[in-house]
Amino acid sequence: MVWFKFVICIVIIFFSGRRVAKYGDIIADRSGLGQLWMGLVVIALVTSLPELFTGISAVTIVDAPDLTIGDLVGANTFNLLNLALLDIAHRNGSLLAAASPTHRLMGWFSLLLVLVVAVSIFVSTQFHPMAIGWIGWYTPVILILYFVAVRQLFYYERQHPSTQETGVYQGEEPLRIIYLRFGISAAFIIGAGIWLATIGDEIALVTGWGQSFVGSLFLAFTTTLPEITVSFAAMRLGAIDMAMANMIGSNLFNLTIIPIDDIIYLKGPILAGVSESHMVTAAALVMMTLLFIAGSHFKPGRFSRLSWWNCTMILLFLAGAYFSFTTA
Repeated sequence: MVWFKFVICIVIIFFSGRRVAKYGDIIADRSGLGQLWMGLVVIALVTSLPELFTGISAVTIVDAPDLTIGDLVGANTFNLLNLALLDIAHRNGSLLAAASPTHRLMGWFSLLLVLVVAVSIFVSTQFHPMAIGWIGWYTPVILILYFVAVRQLFYYERQHPSTQETGVYQGEEPLRIIYLRFGISAAFIIGAGIWLATIGDEIALVTGWGQSFVGSLFLAFTTTLPEITVSFAAMRLGAIDMAMANMIGSNLFNLTIIPIDDIIYLKGPILAGVSESHMVTAAALVMMTLLFIAGSHFKPGRFSRLSWWNCTMILLFLAGAYFSFTTA
C-alpha cells in the first residue's frame, strides 16, 4: 500500500510540476525577465516547492530531520545527474558548449553553499552541534550567501545577457487566469510534498532502510520530477539557458531550505540530529559540483553523445548512491 501511495505522489508532483513551471514561465516571460534569470529564480523556486514542503512536514509532522536533509542533499545530486542526462539527450553537441558563461558563476556559488553544508554536517555530527540557541551557525551563513549569490548573478546577467530567445511556454489567457492556474497547481505540489514526508517515513519502517537513504534516494527522486520535466521540455524547445539555470538554481534554493527547516525544528540545530551517512551524499555532491564547474570551463566534446563529463557525472552519482545505501 505504501508503494501505491508513493506512485500516486509521483504522478501528482509530475503533472502539477509541469503546470507550475508552464504558468510560471508565462508570468516571467510577460514581465520581461531574461531566460537565465527566469530559470534561476522563478522556475527554480516553483519547481523546488516539493523539497520545501517535504522538509517542513518532515520536521514538524513526522519529526524526521534525516528525511529532509537526505531529500535536499540527494535532490541536488539528482539535479546534477539530470544535467548529465540532458547533455546526452542534447542532439546538437555538448549542452555545456551551448550554455551561457553565467552558469559557471552559478556553479561557484553553488559549490560555496555545498561546502558550507558539507562541513557543517561533518562538524555537527562528529564534534560540536554548532548551536546559536536552537539553530546552527550555518543557518544565517547559508541565507546570507544565497541572497548575495542571487544579487551578484542578477547584475552579472544584466552585463552578460543571454542571446537565446525567452518564452518557452506561450499563452494568450488573461494574466489573472494564469495566476489562478499557477496557484492551484502550486497547491497540489504543496499537498503532495506534505504527504510525501509521511510516505517516506513509512517506506523507511516497512523496508528497514534508514531514513537518510530513503530521503537521499526515493524522496529526492520524486521531488526533483518538476525540475526534470521542465528542463527536458525547455531543452527540446532550444531554451538551453533556462534548462540549466533551473537545475543549478534549484540546487541553490534547495540548500536555503536547510536554514528554514533549522528554524522550525525546535529540538536543536537540525544537522546535529541527523545521521553521519549524509556526509557521503554531501561529499558526492561536492565532487559533482566541482565537475560541473570544470565542464562549464572546458566545454567537453562528445563521442556518440558521450563525453568524459557526462560519464563521470553519472559514475559519481552511482558511487554516492551506493555508499549512501551501505552506510545508512
